[in-house]
Order: sequence, then C-alpha cells, then structure tokens
Amino acid sequence: MTEKEIVNPAQRSAYDSPWPASERFMRVLWEFCWLLFCVWTPKPLNPWRLFWLRVFEAKIDGTPFVHQRARIAVPWNLTLHDRACLGDRTNVYNLGEVEIGARATIAQEAYLDTASHDFSRPEMPLTASKITIEEDAFVGARAFVLPGVTIGARSVIGACSVVTNNVPADVVAAGNPCRTLKPRTATA
Repeated sequence: MTEKEIVNPAQRSAYDSPWPASERFMRVLWEFCWLLFCVWTPKPLNPWRLFWLRVFEAKIDGTPFVHQRARIAVPWNLTLHDRACLGDRTNVYNLGEVEIGARATIAQEAYLDTASHDFSRPEMPLTASKITIEEDAFVGARAFVLPGVTIGARSVIGACSVVTNNVPADVVAAGNPCRTLKPRTATA
C-alpha cells in the first residue's frame, strides 16, 4: 500500500471542508453535466460519455468503456487506458488518483475508494491514496477496493471481496479481507 497523503494539512476540524470553493464548484458542475448529458445515454454512446470525461480533464488513452450509470466523483483524478471498462453502477470515489490499466474490467457495483481519514488526529483530516488496477485485471461485482491498493496485472478479484492490501499479478484472490487463493492460469 502507498502512504496516505493528507488532502489539506490546514484542515482544522472534521467539520471543515478540505476542498477550496473552486474545487467544490467544479465537482457540482461535473455532477450536473454527467446527470444532464450522460446518465440517460445508451451504451453505444460511449464516445459521448468519454467526451464529457475529457472536458473535465480525465486522462483517457485509446477507447475505454464507461457505463452510463457509473459514478465518478472527480474526473480529473481518473486515468483510463485503452479498453478499460467501468461497469454498471461502478462507484469510483476518487478523491485521490485512480488508474485503470488497458483491458482491465471493473464489474458492476464495484467500489474504488481512494479516501479515508487520519483518525490519530483530533481534526480527522481527509486522506487519499492512489488506487492502481493494472492491465487485464478483473475486479468482480460489488468488490470494495481500499485506498492505496494496487491490483496486479491479469489478477482476478472475486465478487464482494474487500481488498485491503496489494494483490500480486497473475492470481485469483477473494474474501473479506481479500486473500490470494491460487495462481491464475491462462486457458486456451
């Protein structure tokens, strides 16, 4: 896991927003645009949804797929590589960076959460750590990936798993907490 970074070291209270007004405005504008221009679109209008993600500075390489009911909190913290897939009702709570590798799939209702709090401090400041899903990985339905986790290339995460630590490449892992079950072997 990567070290968590405090989003705003000047945050004096758990009740203060760690975000400047300009950031809060852009997030509200993003939510409005996604709702107005994208949520209603059928699957074949994926290029239109990618257009709006690019408008809000998502880093997009090639042609990933983003389901119209995917939720992305902060598009400018999202990197999608060619043929990456965010499935139906996937929730990308990316107050920190999220990078989805080429051909990686995030299945329906999976939750990628880059944020937490530093509970050792009385003001409990918001912390964020990058989540990396490497190429050809698969994150199963309703899995929950915690801040700072890297899921290795070609690995499979079982449905409803809670991924608390890094997962190496080429394995099948599942459970709460998620543990490596076996090597992933290619079948031809």
